[in-house]
Amino acid sequence: MSLPSIDTAERRARINARLLTRRKAPLAVADDLVALHATDAATVYLSLAARLTAPTVAAVERALYDEVALVRLLAMRRTLFVVPVDLAPVVDTAAARAIAAKEREKLLDFLREGGGWDAAWLEAAERETLEALHRIGPASGQELGAAVPALQERVTVAAGKPYEAVQTVASRVLRVLAAENRIRRDRPRGSWTSSAYRWTESTPWPELPIAPARAELVRRWLASYGPGTEADLKWWTGWPLGAVRKALAEVGAERVALPDAPAADGDGFVLPGDTAPVRASAPRAALLPALDPTAMGWRERAWYTDPGHADQLFDRTGNIGPTVWWAGRVVGGWAQATDGSVVWRLLEDVGAEAASAVEAEAAHLTAFLGDARVTPRFRTPLERELSS
Repeated sequence: MSLPSIDTAERRARINARLLTRRKAPLAVADDLVALHATDAATVYLSLAARLTAPTVAAVERALYDEVALVRLLAMRRTLFVVPVDLAPVVDTAAARAIAAKEREKLLDFLREGGGWDAAWLEAAERETLEALHRIGPASGQELGAAVPALQERVTVAAGKPYEAVQTVASRVLRVLAAENRIRRDRPRGSWTSSAYRWTESTPWPELPIAPARAELVRRWLASYGPGTEADLKWWTGWPLGAVRKALAEVGAERVALPDAPAADGDGFVLPGDTAPVRASAPRAALLPALDPTAMGWRERAWYTDPGHADQLFDRTGNIGPTVWWAGRVVGGWAQATDGSVVWRLLEDVGAEAASAVEAEAAHLTAFLGDARVTPRFRTPLERELSS
C-alpha cells in the first residue's frame, strides 16, 4: 500500500496557512510557531510583528514582562527561545534541563580551572545572588555584581595564548541560574532591541516525565511544521535520533511520501489524519527577521529556499538573514537602511501582485520600527549590501 503523498506545493501552502497567519495577540502567534528564536532580542519582536494584525512594541513587552505569557528558555540546540508559558514545562523537561545540567558542569570546570573554586563556592555565590534579587528587585548584571562581591571575581581565560582574556564570573553564573529558571530575563536596560536584560526572581519549572514531554513537543512541532523528516526533527530538537523516533511513535505520527524531495531525505511525518491538503488561502507576503522560526524550522530547506540564493541569504555558519516570503517560500531579502526605511530585493520574478504586497509589508515594517535601528547579530551578504 502506497504512502499518502505531500508535494512541495502543499508544503508551501502549509507554511502560508499555518506559519504566516495573522493573529491579534503575541501569544496566539507564539502558539502557531511553537518557539521563537531569541538569540537576537529584536528577532522576537520582528517575528511577532510580521504576524500580528496590529503590531506594537508595547503589546510584545506586555506579553513578555507584565503578563509573562511568553518566557525565555535555553533549550533546543542550546539556543535561547521564547515559548508560550503553558509550553515551558514541556520544553524544559524535553530539552532545557539536560542543557542546563551541562552548562552547570561547564561552569564548575571554568571556576576550578580559573580560580580554584568548587561547587560549595558556587552554591554560596548563587544563594547570595538570589538573596540580592529578592532584596533589591529586578537588577542588571552590573547592579548584581555591586551587590554580590562573589560575582565580581575575575578569571583568566586561555592563559598564555594570543587570545588570553580576563572575565568576571558574573555572566556565567547568571546564565546557569537562568538556564535552571531560578532567575529569568526581565526588561532590558535599553530599548526593545537590547540584550542587556535585567534579572528577576523566578521558580524552576515542574519536572515532567520525559517521554510524554518529548512526545508533546514533537506533537506541537508536527501540528505547525509537518510534514518533516526524522532529520528535520533531530536537528530542530537537538536530540539523538532514537529519542526522535520514540517521540514520533508516541504521538502515532503518520508517515508520508515527499515526492519532490531527494531520496536521501527520507519520508516525512505528520500528525495522525493530517494528510489532506490544507484549505486554500490567499498568498501571503511577509518580511521575516534573521533567524525567524519559520526560516529555521527544518534542517532541509531547499523546498522553500532556492539553494542558488544561499550565498546571499545565509552567513558562513548557516544562519539565515532577513527574508522576503511569498506564498510559503523565500523569494528575496530585506534590511533596514541608515535612514530607518526598510529596503528589499526580490531574487526571482514573482509577479506584480507579489511585488505590490511586499512593498506594503515593507511600509508596515518601517512604521513598526520607527526610530529603532536593527542590525542582525549574524549578518548576511544581502543584508549588508541592502543596509549600506
